[in-house]
Amino acid sequence: MSASGGEGRPCTAQPRRAGLASAGEAGSAGCSGVSGLKTMSAAGGLRRRARLSRLVSFSASHRLHSPSLSDEENLKVFGKCNNPNGHGHNYKVVVTVHGEIDPVTGMVMNLTDLKEYMEEAIMKPLDHKNLDLDVPYFADVVSTTENVAVYIWENLQQLLPRGILYKVKVYETDNNIVVYKGE
Repeated sequence: MSASGGEGRPCTAQPRRAGLASAGEAGSAGCSGVSGLKTMSAAGGLRRRARLSRLVSFSASHRLHSPSLSDEENLKVFGKCNNPNGHGHNYKVVVTVHGEIDPVTGMVMNLTDLKEYMEEAIMKPLDHKNLDLDVPYFADVVSTTENVAVYIWENLQQLLPRGILYKVKVYETDNNIVVYKGE
């Protein structure tokens, strides 16, 4: 749910390229809390809410291996995904934001900004990387798709305006999909 700004305006935080707002900056702009699915504007009109999603794809390798388990236990739990040489995936990530549709711009969020946030939070740290060796987060965290989704959520939370991120959906394969909503 999105917060509402002062004077009945939606807090959809639609910064433009030169000054992309961080989560802290968006929060200081008068966003005060969570609103319902449909709210009334100061002028008495109905505010429309929507969800906006964008997809990116990245390639990365990893090895499913927990230091808390023995080699035998790791092999039993993770099977062929515990191969000491690792394996790779062509991940797809769908990021969904939500909020009020700005009556002036007609947008929940500017897609150009969302694209830039996703580049910073997903593509730069993960694309063409060995997750276990190249991404410090996974030095102590097993690089399962669940944990990849959490990592992406946490990165996006640092960049996006507060309260706008709805869910992160990570496709490890066409059949293996994780949805994370920050819970």
